[in-house]
Amino acid sequence: MVTLRRVEGHFVESQALVFHRPAPFIIDGAIASDATEVRLPQETGPSSTTALAYATQRVPIASPFERAADVLGRLREPQDYETISEVAVVDDERLVGVIRLEDLVVSPSQAPVSHLMDPDPPSIRPGADQEAAAAKAVQHQECSLAVIDERGRFLGLIPPHRMLSVLLEEHREDLARISGYLHQSARARGASEEQLLRRFWHRFPWLLAGLAAAMAAAAMVAAFEQGLAAHLELTFFVPGVVYIADAIGTQTETLVVRGLSVGVSVAAVMRRELITGIALGAVLGAIAYPVVAIWLDPQIALTVSASLLAASTVATGVAMALPWLFSILDIDPAFGSGPLATVIQDLLSLAIYFAFGNLIVL
Repeated sequence: MVTLRRVEGHFVESQALVFHRPAPFIIDGAIASDATEVRLPQETGPSSTTALAYATQRVPIASPFERAADVLGRLREPQDYETISEVAVVDDERLVGVIRLEDLVVSPSQAPVSHLMDPDPPSIRPGADQEAAAAKAVQHQECSLAVIDERGRFLGLIPPHRMLSVLLEEHREDLARISGYLHQSARARGASEEQLLRRFWHRFPWLLAGLAAAMAAAAMVAAFEQGLAAHLELTFFVPGVVYIADAIGTQTETLVVRGLSVGVSVAAVMRRELITGIALGAVLGAIAYPVVAIWLDPQIALTVSASLLAASTVATGVAMALPWLFSILDIDPAFGSGPLATVIQDLLSLAIYFAFGNLIVL
């Protein structure tokens, strides 16, 4: 607890923080004597993500029984305030209201504080999340936010500059989540700021898997060499089929990773996303069929259209499965699921295209 003792007409904290009070000071409707003490809860060592971590007790404090002139006169004296944008109105340790400085300045000098204050100011518990604190201040259109305990005791105000730091922190965290990092912005920030060697080894294994897949793709093309030699026009559409499937898979993967970062399970989006992947493949295949049929051959057009439908469906499934698996294994999908999904999707797209080509054209 922080003890405020009246010394030479003021109440002065016996430890570090200083709160000045005029003489006389009224508590519970009675005039305080020189021996009267006002006790306010002392700040503790909260977590850096709680509301109390951003609160300060170095703010003007008034009694609801004071006059506007008394409070303004005290504000003009040299003080150790961190902010004077709002005055906390405290009665017997409990927060009973807040006065904005602009309201105090334009009020009649003899106006009682109880008539000027907002009797229901936005407040929050000390252990509340910082994002909840920022949201509540915005909803109430206040520049500061009071922190009170479960008994309504005043613990401090979150001043405007600290509120901005909360909003900046949440902005960075949201950007990190949108970029594909799970759950904690600390992991996202660490991945962005890590040293060169660690950055290299976080990426290299997945790209090595991509190189292995490229060798496998080359072997797959070589195995289909005779068919491609007999129908060279089949090679025209290999890049297109692979690209379309990969693009659809990437879109699905981004949506799934974003959902996981905010607590949305894969099961909640699986059905709709799978139907979307099938629909996209079907529409793109339907658009491609008449163009290829008129340009080259109906059989090749059918191969391309069927391959687009099947490859898009498979790519959607892979794009949902890998982020889900990585989240279970507690592996950051920003490094692994993207490259690995691309490798698997490309190999499967090639296999599907060549399978349809062998079935329909050859």
